[in-house]
Parts: sequence; C-alpha cells; structure tokens
Amino acid sequence: MYNRNTPTPSGEIYGAQSRRTKKQSFVLWRELIPAYLAPAIMAGIGGIITADKVLQVRALITIGGSSLLIAFCMGLWLRTRRPRNQWFVRAPRLLVTLVFAIGGALFGLLAAWGITTLLPFLLPNNPYLWLGQIGFDFPISSAIACMTMSWRWRVTLSK
Repeated sequence: MYNRNTPTPSGEIYGAQSRRTKKQSFVLWRELIPAYLAPAIMAGIGGIITADKVLQVRALITIGGSSLLIAFCMGLWLRTRRPRNQWFVRAPRLLVTLVFAIGGALFGLLAAWGITTLLPFLLPNNPYLWLGQIGFDFPISSAIACMTMSWRWRVTLSK
C-alpha cells in the first residue's frame, strides 16, 4: 500500500521515467543513417529545383557515398576515444563541431585532389566524366558528415 509519509520518486508511481534521463549510447549504424541522408537529400533537392539530373545522381553516389565513408571512418575513430581529459570532451560542443567540420572539409579536399591527380595517372586511357565534380562534392559532404557525427557523438557524452 502507498504511504503518504514516505517520499517516492515519480518514476515508481507512474511507472515511467523521462526520456531525457535515459543515457543513449553511440551506436555507429544508427548514426550513419543521418550522416548519409543529410547531404544526399540536400543535394537531391538542389538537383530537383535546378532540374539537374546529374546532380540528382551525384547526390546518391559521390555526395552521399563519400559522406557515408567519412562518417563511418570518423565514427570508428570516435568510438575508440575514451572520454577522459581530451580537448574535444572539455571544449564546447559547437566549437568541437566546427573544428571537425573544417577538418573534414580539408580531408575531403585532400582526397579529391589525390583522386583527380592519381587516377588519370594510373589509368590514363579511361575518360572520367565525374572527376571534375568531386573537387566540390568531397569537401562539402565530408564537412557535413563530420559535423553530424561529432555533434551526435558529443550529445551522448553530455547526457
């Protein structure tokens, strides 16, 4: 029987707790979904608005694919980080997200430069029509993927 004099937590009375009190862990496959969909949907909408069929295809392949690859690599790296006394655990979430976005854009730029430089050198007889576009696709999608992953990772630490 319920005793009025004994304080009881509200979770015991109502049988449920708030969703905010429940700590949510960083599950990589669940975090990869928005990291792929965010740049792919944004580029796809841009392709629909401008009626550019090539951009619609690039949204699914180079933009979404490179975003997924970068988010997967970054997610694996973030999962191995122990939240001890590291700068990206102590710093404000917005600053960490901005730093990872700039780092992702620079990495995407480096990857695009490497691919456009080395691929024609390694396979000179094949024409690569899509090669001119990855100089823009890779840095933007890498920055969006790094922003998404770092923001969602930091949310799991701060709860």
